[in-house]
Amino acid sequence: MAVAGAKPKPTKLKVVQGNPGKRPLNKDEPEPDVQIPICPEHIQGEGRKEWNRICLELKKLGLITEIDRAAISVYCQAWDRWVEAEDMVRKHGTIVKVGDNNHPMQSPYLSVANTAIKTMMSTLVEFGMTPSSRTRVKAATGKTDDEKKAEKYGL
Repeated sequence: MAVAGAKPKPTKLKVVQGNPGKRPLNKDEPEPDVQIPICPEHIQGEGRKEWNRICLELKKLGLITEIDRAAISVYCQAWDRWVEAEDMVRKHGTIVKVGDNNHPMQSPYLSVANTAIKTMMSTLVEFGMTPSSRTRVKAATGKTDDEKKAEKYGL
C-alpha cells in the first residue's frame, strides 16, 4: 500500500528550490540537458502559441528538457481547450437553456474550462510556474553544466 504524503521532488528542483530538510540529495539522479523539445503536431492553435511562449521561459530558467515533452504537451493541450471553452462561455453564457422546456443548466463549456484549469494548474506547479511554487525556485545561475556539476559534487 502506498504511503500518503508529499510526492518526492526531483533533485534538480531541490537544488533550485533549496533543501530545508537537509536530506541527502540523490547524486545518481539523471540530469538531462536543458533543451526545448519538439512540439507535437497535435498541439495547434492557441496551444502551439503557448508552447512557444512557455518553453522559452522555462529554458531561461533551466527547467525544461526533452523528457518534459509530455508534461508540456498536457499543459498546452489544456491551455488550448481552456481558451476555446472560455470563448464559447463568453458567446453562450454560463447558463444555457436546453430541451423543449428551455430548462436552464450550466454550460458544458464551463465544465470543459474548469477541467482544463485544473489540469493547467497541476502542471504549472510541477514547473514552478505559480506565484506560490515560484517562491521556492531560484533562477538558473548561467553557469556551465560542468561548473554546476563541480559545485554539486564539491569538486
